[in-house]
Amino acid sequence: MVSVLFALLTALFNGLASVLQRTAAAAAPAKDALHLSLFRYLFRRKVWLAGIGMVILAAVCQAVALATGPVALVQPIFIIELPFTLLVASRLAHRPLSRTTWWAVGLVTVSLGVGLAAAAPSGGTSQASTKVWVTALIVTAGFEAVVIAAGVRARGNARAAALGLAAACGYALTATLLKSAVANLDRGIGPFFSSWQLYATAVAGVGALFLLQNGLQAGMLVYVQPPLTLGDALISASFGVTVFGEEVRTGGGLLVVEILAVFAVALGCIQLSRSLAAVHSPGPAAPAQADPAGEPIAGAPTAGNPTAGEPTAGEPTAGE
Repeated sequence: MVSVLFALLTALFNGLASVLQRTAAAAAPAKDALHLSLFRYLFRRKVWLAGIGMVILAAVCQAVALATGPVALVQPIFIIELPFTLLVASRLAHRPLSRTTWWAVGLVTVSLGVGLAAAAPSGGTSQASTKVWVTALIVTAGFEAVVIAAGVRARGNARAAALGLAAACGYALTATLLKSAVANLDRGIGPFFSSWQLYATAVAGVGALFLLQNGLQAGMLVYVQPPLTLGDALISASFGVTVFGEEVRTGGGLLVVEILAVFAVALGCIQLSRSLAAVHSPGPAAPAQADPAGEPIAGAPTAGNPTAGEPTAGEPTAGE
């Protein structure tokens, strides 16, 4: 299935982007938090620009996936991004993964497959009425305002989690707008570039990226990734059903299976995020240092962010 293949490619490229972006964001000065100066700092980091290159490749694959499949199917597949991210990070850090981590990879993969098979998202359109769009945007803006306000008032890992959820909502909205914009290509290049959804996609995407970078800078990955991963999948599915009229099966006990699958994926994501934080953390196997280009190693403490990448109490160390 074309949409599934390109959704998997999107997850792979996003996983690579996540590792590269975190390498830069974790070393950002604390004074740049929640300011546009954070972008000015990141634009001077080659590793972050490489991550943006991966984001662009992911966006192209995502556009193809959304053009050929429902949002409620395509976006949840991006949960696979987390295992991809962990595998890439562990290889770059030369740290083996524990047996528990491999079990978590299996749990996430199998549970996601079971949940999507039970829900079997299908149908829907690629366009919505003005009334539907206005309602969706107002509800989304209200949700984002509440979550961002909570994040601004919080500190550390609590802020990271809140901004991760806010970024998830932004990415879900971006995907929904992108699907509608791409559908205009059927009518030609003119309608595509004249559609408001195309430019709203860019605004929503940049906003989500800004929120994510601040979440990564504010706290540990274990607090950012689960709300980002699960929030994107669930909110996207909600957009698919409410905006495009996509259908999800819930009868005959299927809803119970889907809820259990969501909880299983959540448990797996938490373990994978802990493992990823342990992979990023400095230790005897991978001491904190600068690479030859002057870029700090992912997760290494810096003057601006002395606790970046440190695992929380009780988190497993790499190779356990």
